Order: sequence, then structure tokens, then C-alpha cells
Amino acid sequence: MRSDDVRSLLQAAVPTAIAGAVAAVVGALVVGGKGALGAVVATVVVMLFMGIGFVVLQRTAKSLPHLFQAMGLMLYAAQILLLFVFLAAFKNTTLFNPRVFAITLVVTTLVWIGAQTRAHMKAKILYVEPDSVKGEKPENPGPKS
Repeated sequence: MRSDDVRSLLQAAVPTAIAGAVAAVVGALVVGGKGALGAVVATVVVMLFMGIGFVVLQRTAKSLPHLFQAMGLMLYAAQILLLFVFLAAFKNTTLFNPRVFAITLVVTTLVWIGAQTRAHMKAKILYVEPDSVKGEKPENPGPKS
């Protein structure tokens, strides 16, 4: 993974972790220990899903750049669907507070997407790869006349 990809990943993960910590504190104050646990589980789920999706998308961009946009749309749709599956699966759980879990899941997902969008907008992405050696012209493999 390139250093700018790691930077973008961190710029999305850190605000998400902070939002999850705030949600855990609020959940603990409002509901108790089960609220805090629900917020922590939701934050971990979001960070895993979105982090894995980010890595997959970057590898796709490297190996199959012509599929990057379609893969990105499909990946985000799949992530949102999987998050809804998690919401439905833990709807009636007694392990943690499902309402705090659901709210934290939605909030941290929005924070991740917003932070990732901001990181992408701030990144200085080159449109053309610069030559590795300055001043040298690339060789022309064609016949000389």
C-alpha cells in the first residue's frame, strides 16, 4: 500500500474512532454498560467494513484501473447492505443496546464517508505520472530514419 493510501486510510479511521469513542461515552451515560458496548461493537464493525473496502478498492485501482469507478459504486452498495444486515441481525440482541448500536453504526459510517471524502479532496493526486529521471526523453522503440 502506498504512503498516500495509508494517509487517506488514517484520515478516515481516526475521526471514525473518535466518533465511536464519543458514542461509547454517550451510550454509557444514557443507557449504561450495554450502551457503551453497543457503540464499541458498531464502531469496530464500521471500521473493519470500511477499512477492508478501502484496501480492496485501492488494489482494484492498481490492477484494474478501468473498473475502478464501477468497483467503487458496487463496493459502497455492498458495504451499506452488509451494515443493514448487521442492523437486522442484532435487532433483538440482549448482549448490548441495539438502539445505541444502530445509531452509532449510522453515525460512524457517515463520519467515515465524510472523512474519506475530505481526505480525497485534500490529496494532491497526480493526473500524469512524472518521469523518474529528469531531463531524459523516453526511448522511441520505432525505426529510425
